Amino acid sequence: MIFNAAKLRVKELAEVLSVDSPEIIATCTLLKIPASSPLSSLSVEQSKEIIDYIQKTNANKNIDDK
Repeated sequence: MIFNAAKLRVKELAEVLSVDSPEIIATCTLLKIPASSPLSSLSVEQSKEIIDYIQKTNANKNIDDK
């Protein structure tokens, strides 16, 4: 039996990262990840890519604020 890889919805990822769903969707657009609504599903790899991008941009914002 073959199982599908785990999926995470945009709204769930946004909740975990404490950001709004539209920010996740905008990040998906920049990274060319197909997601158009808070109910869109993301693979584990896509989620990791989004998390890395958001963490990097938040780190840059913190540096700019100082």
